[in-house]
Amino acid sequence: MLFLLTNDDGIAAEGLRVLGRKLASRGQVFIVAPERERSAIGHGITMHKPLRVTEVELAPDLKGFAVNGTPADCVKLALEALLPQPPDVVVSGINRGENLGTDVLYSGTVSGAIEGCINGIPSLAVSLAGEKESDYSFAAAFTASLCQYIAQRGLPPGTFLNVNIPNLPPEDISGIALTRLGQRRYINTIERRIDPRGKAYFWLAGEVKDLDADPDTDIGALLRKFISITPLHLDLTDHRFLEQLRGEFPLLQGLNPFPKHQEAGGEGPSQEEGDHIDHTSHKE
Repeated sequence: MLFLLTNDDGIAAEGLRVLGRKLASRGQVFIVAPERERSAIGHGITMHKPLRVTEVELAPDLKGFAVNGTPADCVKLALEALLPQPPDVVVSGINRGENLGTDVLYSGTVSGAIEGCINGIPSLAVSLAGEKESDYSFAAAFTASLCQYIAQRGLPPGTFLNVNIPNLPPEDISGIALTRLGQRRYINTIERRIDPRGKAYFWLAGEVKDLDADPDTDIGALLRKFISITPLHLDLTDHRFLEQLRGEFPLLQGLNPFPKHQEAGGEGPSQEEGDHIDHTSHKE
């Protein structure tokens, strides 16, 4: 069994190393991670400078590759240029700190799993919640078991998992909860400073304003000391609202600035010759 491991905390992160060693007891581990922390980078990729790869020793029995790019870069590079064969599972983590609710839209950890999913490989993002000193041992053991389960059973196309684990002793964890995404809203703080040359610069920070802590959400599960497993999908379409819009399509047609093309395959109202815009492609 072959596992591809990445993160957004960087190649030197403890969560990456502990999980790598635990996965090594179940198969072959290939680690490709950013050379430095890239938290909250989202699904950014590097297109305007070269990607460089450096082999590093994470432990006496564990090696990896550091990349001067993002988590998505790392997975792309591993799948297209570094790995001799596709992995059975892509796992991103273990992140230092939770990725809950709307955090997933910013998370570099989640983007590593998204990139694996885009490439058709069963993928998951794993985060250790809580602000106190992190103990990754239980989270790594649970993640290794979950990776093996996913490798054997697979995931639906376009689906990946977002996993958040309480930073607690195993005996204090309530169990496993299958959840939906909640919402976390932040009060953003923009701190303006002046550098020694008199130019302004800014620090972005923020605090959680309110939480969607319903019991069936990932946030609610963590508050109740459960491991949260949330299946996410690449399709961001709001299907319910799409159906509503389809019902309102005749009204939307009134917004069409090109009456000639009111309906795909249909005929618009007639126009006088020379009183229309030709949208067909042509050569100069």
